[in-house]
Amino acid sequence: MPTDWQVARTATSAAAHAPGDAGTRVSAAVYRLGKAYSPDEFTAAAEELDGVAAKLARAAGGTVTSSETTTVAGRKIRAYRFGSTAQGDAADDRVGFVLSGKREVQLLCQAPAGQGDPEGACALLFRTFSLGG
Repeated sequence: MPTDWQVARTATSAAAHAPGDAGTRVSAAVYRLGKAYSPDEFTAAAEELDGVAAKLARAAGGTVTSSETTTVAGRKIRAYRFGSTAQGDAADDRVGFVLSGKREVQLLCQAPAGQGDPEGACALLFRTFSLGG
């Protein structure tokens, strides 16, 4: 992560953003699941996550523009792209859901609309994320 980025941490999340109000933002937030997730439940979980992503996109004022199954932290995950109006500025969002036991980690990256991944932050978040100990 670039040294000039601002970082904020809580007990259940970490977020960083590029300088300026309209810069790229990345975050990881941990949520507790009601029951433990097992990788053999991936197909059913993916269907549920597809619905969750659609709701997130609608709440952000957009629709899901792409969805994929990919690998993060050695696990199959679902990842989505949609547009939003984050803090009044148009943004391209990428969200991924990493499921592990009774934890769900939501990875989120927001970049200014139409700029792709200007600092490479989104790719870095998804490539280097680790569940830790």
